[in-house]
This record gives sequence, structure tokens and C-alpha cells, in this order.
Amino acid sequence: QVQLVESGGGLVQPGGSLKLSCAASGSIFSINIMGWYRQAPGKERELVATITRIGRTNYLDSVKGRFTISRDNAKNTVYLQMNSLKPEDTAVYYCNAKALTTTLTSGENWGQGTQVTVSS
Repeated sequence: QVQLVESGGGLVQPGGSLKLSCAASGSIFSINIMGWYRQAPGKERELVATITRIGRTNYLDSVKGRFTISRDNAKNTVYLQMNSLKPEDTAVYYCNAKALTTTLTSGENWGQGTQVTVSS
């Protein structure tokens, strides 16, 4: 009932920047928390950043000061601006949204993932 579509991943050199976008669509009544997670090969999925509907943010310690999460509530879209990228940021990045549908069903929704590779 809720679909998340990510875009913006790719290959970038260390020190470079990328901006990820994730647009939610479907039978959405409201979206509380939106966020980004990542999973590197051989590692567990980890939370990168979250943002509430009123703009409160939370970041993984290792990305603080380099990544910025933002959202456009009118467009049901969340962004992740990633600066000063490091090879250890290489992972598949997943969008996440905790949404309430028009049938008043709440649930957690995931995007399909977008690859971010930081390499020279």
C-alpha cells in the first residue's frame, strides 16, 4: 500500500558528495518517521539517519557532520545529502518510512535499496 522509490546512488571518489532521494507513494495518510539505513557486504543493516515529521533528526555517530537528512512533507520525500564520503560509507542504502495508510493501518516500509560506492 506504500511504495518507496530511491534514487541518487552511484560511484564517487573519496571526499566526494552524493544526494539520495526517496519518494513515498500509495495510500498514505501520514508519515511519521522517515530514514535511511545501510548495509555493507558481510555486515548487518545499520541506521544512518532519521527525521520526524516536525524535523527532529538523529544520526549515526560516524556520519555526523558529513551527512544531512531532510524531508519535504508535501511530497512525501526524504533526502540524504552525503558529503566528505569515505570508502567505509560504501553500502546499499535503504529508505524507510513509518506510515499510516488511508485505511488507518500503520507499518514500516522499505525501499528497494540504492548502491553507494566510494572508491578511487
